[in-house]
This record gives sequence, structure tokens and C-alpha cells, in this order.
Amino acid sequence: MSSTGTTDHEATGPRGARHERDAADRLLRAATRSGAHLIAEAASLVQGWAVLADPIAGAVYSTPAAAAADGVHAAAAPREHPHCTQRPAAGAVLVLAAAPTVPPGHACHVATTTAALLEVRGQRAAELRGEQMRLHTTLIRLLLSGHTAAVTETLGGNRLTHVTVYRLSGVDLPTAHEVLWRAVRPSLAPYADAVTLMGRRDGELVVAELHHGGDDGRIPRLVSRLSERHHLLAGMAGPLPLAEMPTAHSDAAAARHSATPDRRVVPADAVGASRLTPLLPTAPYTRWAESVLRPLSPAHQHLLLVWLRTGSKPRAAAALGLSAGTVRTRIRDLTRLLGADLEDATVRAHLLLALRAPAPAPAPDDADSDSDSSNTRSRSGSSPPDPPDPARLENLPDGLLDTEAARTWAVGLVGGLEPHLRIALACWLRHHARTAPAAAELHVHRTTLAGWLTQCAEHLARNLADATVRAEIHLALKATRTGPDDPAALPRRGGRTYRRL
Repeated sequence: MSSTGTTDHEATGPRGARHERDAADRLLRAATRSGAHLIAEAASLVQGWAVLADPIAGAVYSTPAAAAADGVHAAAAPREHPHCTQRPAAGAVLVLAAAPTVPPGHACHVATTTAALLEVRGQRAAELRGEQMRLHTTLIRLLLSGHTAAVTETLGGNRLTHVTVYRLSGVDLPTAHEVLWRAVRPSLAPYADAVTLMGRRDGELVVAELHHGGDDGRIPRLVSRLSERHHLLAGMAGPLPLAEMPTAHSDAAAARHSATPDRRVVPADAVGASRLTPLLPTAPYTRWAESVLRPLSPAHQHLLLVWLRTGSKPRAAAALGLSAGTVRTRIRDLTRLLGADLEDATVRAHLLLALRAPAPAPAPDDADSDSDSSNTRSRSGSSPPDPPDPARLENLPDGLLDTEAARTWAVGLVGGLEPHLRIALACWLRHHARTAPAAAELHVHRTTLAGWLTQCAEHLARNLADATVRAEIHLALKATRTGPDDPAALPRRGGRTYRRL
């Protein structure tokens, strides 16, 4: 009788059956503790390594830890690892690599039993998932309502001081939610170094990672993989102090409006990141911005920034959690407060430029100078001078955009555009990226204008769907204008066609 036959006989004999029952008992006891203990017990029984690999999270459990990469690679390319035993388990893949001395039948028995126990654990977790998801959504709502102390007390983590927020949208959102939940395995354990909350609100998935100032990069990696796999668009904001959760929430939505299939996760600090502002002379730039923004409170500035970044009032309302009517009313009030027409494309571009200006550096001897000036005023009996008139948004001060560095930037951005493309792009920007009214003013068909805008985007290598990009292009067109970009000057050759110059 061959050795293979002897091994099979022992596996099916009384001793082999008893050995398999003992293995099943050990796996069952480990499964009652945790998934990690179950994987560790499986690795021990096959005298090798065991990995539970998830397509999004990578290695969920691994024994030993050094085998994680091998397990993930084996799950992704099973034909390249014929020596590994694999079983689907709870939405993931169980990979076992047994020692050469372990009978194949025993390795298969361990893999099958372990996978079945993982399925049972997954079903039990699924039964509780609905209640846990509702709890997470409630905690997120409390954070957005300003009940920070209540949430941190519930989580029991005094070290949870900051939050990073992700807002995801897409067609496959329910499935993506379950996949991310399984990959993150969120826990509300007290005194944890980081707690991840996730819930669906108003047709989007909100993920809030609470930590103590910095994350380990795990959640950004998972969100990035999830977005690619399920074709989602995501915005990210933070880390910010927990008290600024509403700000992070709205900034994440503003960032998501700049996401594209080529760049599915956009950080909020990348939205509005300008190539122009570092070129502007710091002192006059900050003085002008400070004067322009003097009538505005921080809340006003944040509302305007979200509105200008998202590009429309309905999108800003969704980002801020307000009604569109409320946002329109507040912007009308701010129009009167600033004394400028915020419906004008140039005014909007200048306002965004002011909101992105660096904060002015405080003078080193402010306190001493204030006391000296007050003493001087008391001795002389004269009243303090009147503050200077606030700067206007319609016009930029001299020496700001008319520098050599700014002109070089503008020529590098929009230089080389053919006349008809330049005129069409300028008209479209004046109409706040609305194709129909721009085409009517240009006396061309909307399809023709859409084709020209595609050529402009390819020439400029910019995303014209981004409102902040459009604002900079508008400024660059104004800085390089040698004549009026008038639709009446559009080159034509009979009817509504145009000719190249």
C-alpha cells in the first residue's frame, strides 16, 4: 500500500476522526474569543501560516504577521500559489499554507472549518450591524450639532481631540458602506487611540475618524481603495479640532465637488490651492485682503469660501447643511455688507483671492505700541485717526497682479489659446460656467461651445469643472488681455461658423 493510501486511511480511521474532532473543538473555542484567535489557531493546526485577506483592507488577520503580504498576494493570484489552501469566508478569502508534513486532507478540514466559523461570526456581526450603523449615524449628528463633550464621554476617550472627515458619493454607496464597515471593523471601545464613525446621511457616506491630532494613514488608504473599486468621489478635510467638526464636514463636501474619475479623493487643503497666490507680494496682498474682509466674521468668510469652492448656491447649501434659500439670503446680506456685486465673475475671483490670502503676521511690539499711542493720545487730548476706507473688490491694488511674476504665470496658463477659444472661454466664465447663456451670447450652438471648452481644457491641462480653477483662469485672461474678449469679435466665415486666424 502506498504512503498516500496509508495517510488517507489514517485520516478516515478512528484516530483520524478523533484528531479532526479535536481540531474542530480547538477552532470553535478560538472562534468564541475573536477572529484573530481563530486565524492563529488555524495556523497552529496546519503548522504553517494563515491569513484572512480582504480585497479592500488587505490582511484582516494574519498569523504570523510577516505572512500578511504573502496571504494577500495568494488571494489575488491563486494560480501562482498552488500550495496554499483557500476558502471564501465572510466576504474575504482565507489562505492557509500548511507545513509539508501536514496531510492535505487535514489542511482542507482545517480550512473548511475555519471558513465556516468565520461565516458564522460574519452573520452574527451582520445581525448587529444595523443597530451599530444607526448608533454611528447618531454620534455623527451629535458632533455636527456641537455636542462634542457628549460624544467623547460616550466613547470614553479624553485623548480624542481632533477629527478627520470624509464625504463619499456614488451609485454603489450601500455596498461600499458595508465593504468599508467590514474592512475598518469600527469599534467604540473606550480609551482607544482612534475611533472611526461612519454613517449614511442625505445620500452620501460620512466617515469621521476621531484621534488625538494625527492618523496613521489607514483610513485614507481604505477610502482611496474603496473609491477606486466602487467608483465613488470623495472629499477629505482635517485633521481639525473636534469643536470644528461642522467646518470639516462642509469643507469635505466642497472638496468632493473637485473630485474626478482621475482623482477620486481630494483633500480640502488642495481645493483652492493656488499657483498664483505664492507669486503675489506678501505685504500689499495681505493688507488688501485684510481691508476687504474686515466687515466679515469668520462664519461669513467660511460660507463664502464654501460657496466659491463648490461653484453654486445649492451645492454650498448641501455642503453646509443648510437650505438653498438660507444660503441665498445670507449671500444677499453679504453682498450689501461688502458693497459689491457678488454675481460678477471678476468680483468672485477677487473675493476668492482675498479669502486665500495668508494671515497677516502680528507686529512684535503691538502691546507696547498700543500703550504708547494711548498715552500719547491722552496727553495730547486728540482723538484717534479714522480707519482707512475699506478696499474694493471690483479692483485690485496696483502692484498686485501687474508684476512680472504674475504676468509670466498668466501667459504660461492661458498663452497660446486661439482667438475663438479665448473669446468663448472668457464668455463662458463670465456666465459662471453656464453653457446655454454663453452660447446664446456667442451666437453658436451649445454643442459647438462644448467642443471648444473641451479643447480649452486639453490646452490648459486644467479641470474646468473646478470652480477655483475657473476663477484663476478668469484672472489669467484679464491679466493677458490685449483687447476686449468680446463675443462680437469672434472670428467668423459666413453664418455661425468661425475661421482660424
